[in-house]
Amino acid sequence: MQLGLAIPLALAVLAGVLGGHLAMPGAIEALALGLLVVLAGRRPLLALGLAVAVLVAFQLLMVRGGELAPGLTRQDLRLEGRLVSVASDERLSRLILEVTACRPLADSLPDCHDIERVRLSFFAAPAMVPGERWRLTARLRPPAGFANPGTFDYRGWLWREGIQASGYVRRDPPPRRLAPAPFSLRRLALGHLDEQKLAEDHRRWLAALTLGASERLERRDWDLLNATGTTHLMVISGLHVGLVAAFSLWLARGLARLITPGAWRLAVWPWWLAGVSAVGYAGLAGLEPPALRAMIMTLVGLWVASGRHSPGPWQAWWLALALVLLADPLSAWRPGLWLSFAAVALLILIWQGRARPQGITGWLWALVRSQLLLAPLMAAAVLLAFDRLAPAAPLVNLVAVPLVSSLLVPLGLLGWLTAWLPPLSAFCWALFGILVDGLAWLLELAATWVPLWLPAPPQVVPLGLALGLAALLWALPGLVTRLRWAGSVLLLVVPLSVSSSSPVPAEGLLRVRVHDVGQGQLVELRTAGYRALYDTGPRFASGFMPLGSLWPPGQRFDDVIISHGDQDHAGGVPALLEQHRVTRFLAPSGEALDVPAEACVAGRSWRRDGVNFRILWPPDQTRDFSSNDRSCVLLASVGSHHLLITGDVGRDVERRLLGELPSTMTLLVAGHHGSGTSSGLPLVRRLAPRHVVFSAARDNPFGHPAGPVVRRFRGVGSCLWSTARDGAVTLWLGEGRERDVAAERPLAWRHGGVGAGCLALESLH
Repeated sequence: MQLGLAIPLALAVLAGVLGGHLAMPGAIEALALGLLVVLAGRRPLLALGLAVAVLVAFQLLMVRGGELAPGLTRQDLRLEGRLVSVASDERLSRLILEVTACRPLADSLPDCHDIERVRLSFFAAPAMVPGERWRLTARLRPPAGFANPGTFDYRGWLWREGIQASGYVRRDPPPRRLAPAPFSLRRLALGHLDEQKLAEDHRRWLAALTLGASERLERRDWDLLNATGTTHLMVISGLHVGLVAAFSLWLARGLARLITPGAWRLAVWPWWLAGVSAVGYAGLAGLEPPALRAMIMTLVGLWVASGRHSPGPWQAWWLALALVLLADPLSAWRPGLWLSFAAVALLILIWQGRARPQGITGWLWALVRSQLLLAPLMAAAVLLAFDRLAPAAPLVNLVAVPLVSSLLVPLGLLGWLTAWLPPLSAFCWALFGILVDGLAWLLELAATWVPLWLPAPPQVVPLGLALGLAALLWALPGLVTRLRWAGSVLLLVVPLSVSSSSPVPAEGLLRVRVHDVGQGQLVELRTAGYRALYDTGPRFASGFMPLGSLWPPGQRFDDVIISHGDQDHAGGVPALLEQHRVTRFLAPSGEALDVPAEACVAGRSWRRDGVNFRILWPPDQTRDFSSNDRSCVLLASVGSHHLLITGDVGRDVERRLLGELPSTMTLLVAGHHGSGTSSGLPLVRRLAPRHVVFSAARDNPFGHPAGPVVRRFRGVGSCLWSTARDGAVTLWLGEGRERDVAAERPLAWRHGGVGAGCLALESLH
């Protein structure tokens, strides 16, 4: 490849990524037409660039176009395919299946042959091994995730993993294994490792560090690595693949020096052997995206280091970026890609034009200098990608990186190379275990002294940009030291001066946020000095509680009102107790909750920061009512603006409350998630709420919100919102703020609706 092709190739690939992401109608056709034009004009280089862009965009569009069709949601589908991964947690297994055949069991449904990759949950699954071929019956839904402010984007994660649907395996008809897994050296190695007499934590770390089996690490391992900024050590990265390639090159060149003493420097085969070793090790690690990226970067790096018709460092950087994105366009959405390339770019900037270090002292200083200059850039990248900052990372990595690269990984790999000689292998792994214990002690000490910091959302971007610019300031050659120090101090003072507290309402305002928690309900109420929750969201069969992902630990809530004890309303109580502080719980008498709670009874009221809160239901005696009809009904009022949350009460209870309700309603959280048992016609006509929010899951099996309920609210001119479509919905109550409604998942078709943000559809479901 000519020297001047690297940057144009990378730009063509990035253009294809952008085109595939935007997915504008006719984009592929336009590119193809342009390709024909440049071919006719005999512009081969331009034609090559357009062809590459078309190829990359086509790959992305195929992934997007293969997502499950809406008509197949929650329908029985027969899937055949190969298991890519199997992760088990007690009775629940999570599978990723590469689909080779898909068809609906009902003949009247559309086909699903475009689906290529799905993620499945399987309760009480039989023994399953990656690589096996299975026939399964599953119910799927399109890729989706909760949409709440500042939380993990599960939908985005599914996209960058190429997963086109998620769902669960049906037990009837029973799953069937079609073919065993083919031979896998990696699986054989993991099986051998399981037979060794090693401590469990040593076995986990050995599998992760040498075989890329990071799925074997436990939650506490990841928490410790995240808290100390050393997560990168447990991913098969350029560090691991580069070590294998460098070791192979060193051995091969030593052998070449023995065979041909006079011409060993000219030997080409050691470089080829190093490249083959890098490819083989990445394949052994599963050739997952991090290993694939590390392999490509290592191969390009070997080419540059060989000096044989090789490009310069920056040309090689662009070439590696182009090849990685060409091989895996979805990696453009993986933070690890940009972390890796940002680190390599800074290293090039740091060392370009500098003399090679001499002696042990020179190499030690080079390592320390590189780590110190990389630290702020890596901290900035992690902060911008994951909203967290490990203050101990710079100092910890000064010890951890050399320890892992110079001792742990070589000892682990040497243990594998001497597996045919068990005593020597056991000795290597025993030393490995001693060093792992020492490293774990160091990480725990650092995490205790300097714990992980989760900056407030307003601080994340300014602080991340400041750290990145400070790293650049110290890496640029030719700047005087005083300028570097002054610029660094200035850059860090500016973001730290940004308020770290989340914005809170002013006096006389109430912020209402109906969180997206799936098939359940969680409403956050906040005034200038008061914070409350109405319900805590569901707890799913897997044990996951959405509440646990909404805020960093350590939040304080003045009141938590549990409408009633059903799991979709009270399921998040354990996560609330474990992670946060609650001053007072309120719940209907007779509900079985695991927390002491004061009675939520009609007539109870309180006032905070100019906002009045009043319980309208239930009465003192509730034994004659069902659990749903015992639900706490809360009315919050700010001047002439009102909020009503009715829990799951039915239409009979609604009619009893009509006389106590104001004549107008700004916001109503629809009863029972929009079920036909609630939101009766008398209530709807009496209130004619300006806004109605349905808290329900997308494609839920209950049909929430029910079509008749939606039509009732549309009949009185209400604006309809659904957490299933809009994500979390936030509204401010107070003078001049009743029209301020924000959805976490803005929908383009809302702009063409009737009124300000009203939904111009007959039914949401």
